[in-house]
Amino acid sequence: MHVRPIVPDDAALIVDFHARQSPESIYFRYFSPRPTLTERDLERFTNVDYTDRMAFVGIIAGELVGIARYDRPPGRRDAEVAFFTDDGHAGRGIATVLLEYLAAAARDAGVTGFTATVLPQNRRMLSVFKQAGFAVTSHFADGVIEVELAIEPTEEALAAMDARAAASEARSVARILVPRSVAVVGASRRVGTLGHAVFRRLIEAGFDGPVYPVNSEADHVGSVRAYPSVLDVPDDIDLAVLVVPADQVLDVVEDCARKQVRGLVVISAGFAESGPEGAEEERRLVERVRSLGLRMVGPNTMGVVNTAPGVRLHASFTEVMPAPGRIGVLSQSGTIGAAVLDELGRHGLGVSTFVAAGNRADVSGNDLLQYWEQDERTDVVLLYLESFGNPRNFARIARRVAIHTPIVAVKPNRLTPLTDDGTVDGGTDGPEVAIDALLGQTGVIRVETLEQLVDAARVLANQPLPRGRRVALVSNFWGPAVLAADACIAAGLELPPLSAETSERLRETLRPGARVTNPVELTSEAGPREYGATMAALIEDAGVDAVLALYAPTIPDRTGEIARAVAGAASTQATTTVLASFLGPHPPGALDGLGPVPAFAFPEAAAIALGRICRYAMWRNRPAGAVPDVDQAESVAARAVAAAALDGRDGSIVLDPVAARELLATHGIDAVRQRLVDGEEDAVAAAAEIGYPVALKAPGLTRPAKTEAGGVAVDVHGDDELRRAFVRMADLHGAAMQPALLQAMGRSGTDVELVVRQHPTFGSVLSLGPAGTGALEPRVVPLTDLDAERLVDGVAGLDPEAAACLAELVLRLSALAVAVPELVELRLDPVLVSSTGAVPTDLHVRLEHWTRQSDPLVRRLA
Repeated sequence: MHVRPIVPDDAALIVDFHARQSPESIYFRYFSPRPTLTERDLERFTNVDYTDRMAFVGIIAGELVGIARYDRPPGRRDAEVAFFTDDGHAGRGIATVLLEYLAAAARDAGVTGFTATVLPQNRRMLSVFKQAGFAVTSHFADGVIEVELAIEPTEEALAAMDARAAASEARSVARILVPRSVAVVGASRRVGTLGHAVFRRLIEAGFDGPVYPVNSEADHVGSVRAYPSVLDVPDDIDLAVLVVPADQVLDVVEDCARKQVRGLVVISAGFAESGPEGAEEERRLVERVRSLGLRMVGPNTMGVVNTAPGVRLHASFTEVMPAPGRIGVLSQSGTIGAAVLDELGRHGLGVSTFVAAGNRADVSGNDLLQYWEQDERTDVVLLYLESFGNPRNFARIARRVAIHTPIVAVKPNRLTPLTDDGTVDGGTDGPEVAIDALLGQTGVIRVETLEQLVDAARVLANQPLPRGRRVALVSNFWGPAVLAADACIAAGLELPPLSAETSERLRETLRPGARVTNPVELTSEAGPREYGATMAALIEDAGVDAVLALYAPTIPDRTGEIARAVAGAASTQATTTVLASFLGPHPPGALDGLGPVPAFAFPEAAAIALGRICRYAMWRNRPAGAVPDVDQAESVAARAVAAAALDGRDGSIVLDPVAARELLATHGIDAVRQRLVDGEEDAVAAAAEIGYPVALKAPGLTRPAKTEAGGVAVDVHGDDELRRAFVRMADLHGAAMQPALLQAMGRSGTDVELVVRQHPTFGSVLSLGPAGTGALEPRVVPLTDLDAERLVDGVAGLDPEAAACLAELVLRLSALAVAVPELVELRLDPVLVSSTGAVPTDLHVRLEHWTRQSDPLVRRLA
């Protein structure tokens, strides 16, 4: 559904909408029979001022399916609300979605709540108010129910919105991944063509439903009757797979909409990946697909796979036929995705679903994460991402999904552009640092290579998550044990000493000459008995969270026996993570006895996988914290300051220090008092307001230093001293002192630097570090209270009171960045941090018109 503000041209849509509704629904809305609407009705309904009178409409396939509106009477802070949804779409949640947008617009306009008068029989409208999650009160009087609705975004309301959005996205993706029937448009009889391969794979995989080949020039394909178009297929079609030239795709989409197809997989290439003309064609395609109420994977996709027994969908031309399993795979590159599927299969791992995203014009990684979140067949998610589409949503969704479902992502080549439009942003909060910050905050396990992606999947799919970072090593040779120990430490793991009970138990069991330490060396003569007993003792040690078993072949080679001994010990419990590394050559099938214990050719790979998974387990076990409640008054005030600064200006603007201080003050951030001054007498007058001692600065210098020659005079006392300093600095720096900056001297404390930059894809990235070092640690906004505390923990030299003050400042800046999307850069350098406060001194604030949404109301809502 396309949601937008109402416009006068919607009158004809409203007339058609009204004509489709039942007399009962019309009576519920208007409290009287109204078979037709008058010109006066239409004039009033479609003309609003977008502040005191506001309305949203919902459009599906060109038809109006819902209207929600509020009217605020003069002098009132609350507003009367009403909505009307299409009888043909009853129960789909349209009214609830429109109410969410209406409440957001109302809050932005200063409306404090909604009121409504409802007939007792109108249960649909009453249920909408309850399901929205807002606080509702009601009472019965004079034959009607008077409802009052608070519209502040409470925790319950936000949770309800998130749940509705997640369920909606999951259902829409299920249209594509769980169809009951499939049509292949462009199915071909010619072997070696994509159309032939896609159709053949669907049949070979045993799709649990009818498959219809569509070919305008063939009577049959693969011994199955073919149809000239989807419109000629006599039965319902859930999913259409398009394998036609790019210039035919739009026409096929129109046919699919008329046939009421629910989902599309567009394998056809020749869109954005081919250049500007293809990108424009893709834009038109997406616009049409969405306006028709369809969901689409692609274009330029390899296809999708669902191995569920009741589905068995292989709508792809890849020859890899993955076995059923519990891993969901998303790959932006189909070629890479097929290679990952093949490698997973080589290690005995199957998948629940696979999606080659292609150009990701519609269905994205965010949509699929929400599908997998609710899919009982998916325990692990693997992502191969060449770029992020909407990482703002990704951060929110991934954090929620990763709490119970591990997500492993490989983002290739740190030199490739981060964003879909090729944007690269440098600096400490540039693309790669921002990507690491984003994934680190959300619990996503980032790996460097496809091999590491599969390694992580092997551990996550077969082993319990480690309780901590404590690892015990066991080996039959000392050399591999030392190598493994170094690799574990490099991966952030710990090798704790064994407990006294474990050490004594091993001494009684092992051969003379064995080292009963961590690592445990069993000697080269060790066999399955020693391995089994040692593994059991280490697994039962309460001070061990994971065990890595190492084996190098001896004469005779006992690899198979050792593998079974390791697996046998691991199978007796479900709390300790067990991995193995079998070095050197071994007979075919010798490692089959390991079962669910993942085997690695070298211990370094095992340590890397375990280290990353340990960090994820620790993230999952620690509290996430909460984003502080938004103060609407602060947000409105900040946007007002930004709007006034940008009024009548094109492009970006750097605020003067006074305006920058005013913007910070809207969120309770008290920077040092300061003023721009023209000449020594103006400086003296400003000092009388600010109070001595003061600092005098030349703002025009790019790299000031704390000397007059460097553009800064500090600790200036008295009018005469100020005049002399001003004259000397004006002679030294000329135009850089026009105007000059006069500041109150800040309190002593630790100097830190705080930077907020608006990334075109990620949104705001907040970075913190010691002043003057450039070593800033980034986080993606918004931050939770615990995010802020952990970020501040990285700043050395702060006592608990000072750290608390700095964390409070970080959270206030996070809220400011969310409130003002026009804020593209904010630099506070330095911020003086002490036990009494965190006070910014030098302020650099740059605003830019936020043009990503052309409609001003949609921009405000975003």
